[in-house]
Amino acid sequence: MADVTASSPRPLDGSLARSVEPPAAWAHLTLEEKASLTSGASFWYTKPVERVGVPAIMVTDGPHGLRKQRASGDHLGIGDSVPATCFPPAVGLGSSWDIELIHRVGEALGTETSIENVAVLLGPGINIKRSPLCGRNFEYFSEDPIVSGVLGTAIVTGIQSKGVGTSLKHFAANNQENDRMRASSDVDPRPLREIYLRGFQRVVEDAQPWTVMCSYNRINGVYASQDHWLLTEVLRDEWGYDGLVVSDWGAVDERVPGLAAGMDLEMPSSNGVTDAQLVAAVRDGSLDESVLDVAANRVLDLVRKATEGAGAVQGPLDVDAHHALAREAAGRSIVLLKNAPVGEPAEPLLPLAKDAKIAVIGEFAEKPRYQGAGSSMISPTRLDSALEEIRALATGEVAYARGFSTALEVPGDEAEALRDEAVAAASRADVAVVFLGLPARLESEGYDREDIDLPAAQLELLDAVVVANRNVVVVLSNGGVVALPFAASVPAILEGWLLGQAGGGGTADVLFGDVNPSGKLTETIPARLEDTPAFLDFPGEFSHVRYGEGLFVGYRWYDARRMEVAYPFGHGLSYTTFSYGDATAAVNADGDVEVTVEVTNTGERAGREVVQVYTSLPGSSVQRAPRELKAFASVELQPGQTRAATLTVRRKDLAYWDIRVGRWVVEGGEYMVEVAASSRDIRSSVSLLVEGDAFTLPLSRSSSMGEVLRHPVAGPIVQAQLARMMAGMGDGAASIMPEGVDFTKMMESFPIGRIGMMGALAGDGGSVSPEMIDGLIAMANAQA
Repeated sequence: MADVTASSPRPLDGSLARSVEPPAAWAHLTLEEKASLTSGASFWYTKPVERVGVPAIMVTDGPHGLRKQRASGDHLGIGDSVPATCFPPAVGLGSSWDIELIHRVGEALGTETSIENVAVLLGPGINIKRSPLCGRNFEYFSEDPIVSGVLGTAIVTGIQSKGVGTSLKHFAANNQENDRMRASSDVDPRPLREIYLRGFQRVVEDAQPWTVMCSYNRINGVYASQDHWLLTEVLRDEWGYDGLVVSDWGAVDERVPGLAAGMDLEMPSSNGVTDAQLVAAVRDGSLDESVLDVAANRVLDLVRKATEGAGAVQGPLDVDAHHALAREAAGRSIVLLKNAPVGEPAEPLLPLAKDAKIAVIGEFAEKPRYQGAGSSMISPTRLDSALEEIRALATGEVAYARGFSTALEVPGDEAEALRDEAVAAASRADVAVVFLGLPARLESEGYDREDIDLPAAQLELLDAVVVANRNVVVVLSNGGVVALPFAASVPAILEGWLLGQAGGGGTADVLFGDVNPSGKLTETIPARLEDTPAFLDFPGEFSHVRYGEGLFVGYRWYDARRMEVAYPFGHGLSYTTFSYGDATAAVNADGDVEVTVEVTNTGERAGREVVQVYTSLPGSSVQRAPRELKAFASVELQPGQTRAATLTVRRKDLAYWDIRVGRWVVEGGEYMVEVAASSRDIRSSVSLLVEGDAFTLPLSRSSSMGEVLRHPVAGPIVQAQLARMMAGMGDGAASIMPEGVDFTKMMESFPIGRIGMMGALAGDGGSVSPEMIDGLIAMANAQA
């Protein structure tokens, strides 16, 4: 068994954890010492206060592996780092929809973090995939907040179970890399709450990450690092967060307002500049020292947690076991997009027979693209190639042709020679497995993609191979979705995303059927870039980006417009098939909705199905998508086996953000509950009556007549007045209204404050005075 030991101890190790002075001694800090705690000592370390025994602690990048740099620090993945297991990034791992697996990956990450004496692993990233062009999408789970929140919770709880912390990032509305240090995400309250904050809220409330990392960008004009509404009113007051807020590296614009807003720890070091600013602000009275006390105490609390957790896991690292877990995760992350029948008799092309004559084509098969570029780049403990792993499992001949080069510029004659070699190999084989993907330079932290196309040379290669051999499997390596113009011309497509260090083995396992693919898409693959929701509003202009699509992000957009897509959200095939029974739904004692459906494996292989539950409310009083994912669960089944899956839709997840009252509201009504294999593959549905939240909207002069008539106190009074008025007019009432016109409906949107000009409510021909209206409003609001 191979071992990796900790490369160097940090100041806080197991022995120090036993000898450090108790936290009570830390209360006696000077003003300068308190200020010093709120910024870094260096790129990865917090500041110690040696006088009272406060140690420094180390934090470092993740999120799909530990990036602990050996020497000087950087935030771009340039410097060398110690070997660590590179698990599939979130773009792949999220496609597993496997909560238990992701928790185990989290435990492994926590183990490696603890062994290396690191206090906090900086991750996970759970930002929404608003546009496929975002250069950092490979670090994020989904276009859906429920998926992001549930999977984010799983990895946070896994990591923190090992006595180390996490940093939930990037908070918030950080959905592009272009102009990321300044751009303002200009987003309306409902999509901000329901799409971009909902996943963060779930992780905070369910897992309490040790730290939350505020993002670089501005939100509606205010830098996240100094947004009191975001960092204090929402995160702490509403969600009950009790941990520390740390800045993204270099995200602080103005330190004093940031501290007052709730941004506790600035990273990295400012060389004492901002510490001095805080001291000066306290001394001149512009910053209350109690505000600094709160931030310093949060840093001390983080140090306390790290002290208590130090040494929880001892090395050496079991490299082989973690590599095996990485391979399992890679196999679960692969999505089988297509598997069409070929040959006589017609059978799905996959899985491949191990004794088949196989041509492996494409540079990615030999030189895997297994992670994204930037701050999350891991130095893997080992690295498998798909070519080596295919040869290890195959019993038949396996030929290899490079096919193309990922180099920036390739001479025409070289490209043609590579293509000719690949075509020759394909023509001699039973099946050609063609590895295509995005070179690392096309997607990275720090900049966005320009399109969603695969390089032209790769598409030309594929066209030529298909002519030579119709039995083609395409395996994709990409951190963000790509257009698939060849979807109709090849029988099988595997979306491999970025699969980590064991992705080669995971890919071979799926190709040969040793692993039955069960991954499903957590983001829609569009037919073309122009169809995507943010197309006209990405990346914005003059450091502002308008979130003009509103609530309609991802599948919500495509489903609302009944738009054709290449592959829908939630889609993923298997080497077996599944049938669904009739779903049932009921509201339990907690107010949550319990959905139950029987799932049967109708094929000949054991497999796993990801059951998805979507809800909608026909006739809702607010704008909604046709369906929204609210729950999901995995069902493992042997051939012919039937199991009942029970999924819980939390009542709070049925709520929308009511901009009139500034809070979450569950609207009452007959909900449609759909059990599905994807957002476009609904297998069973059931309707369910859900009781709404009891609340009465306060009335004002601007309230419409419709709102007044629906008010429990004012409504009956106004309705009675209208009835008296109409009765008093007798037959004359008909003479003032055109035939067939509904007077009440006509007046429904008329503000009650302007009703006086109509003389309608007096009932005796007099006018309605402003005082009468104000009296009605005051009485109604008091009694409601």
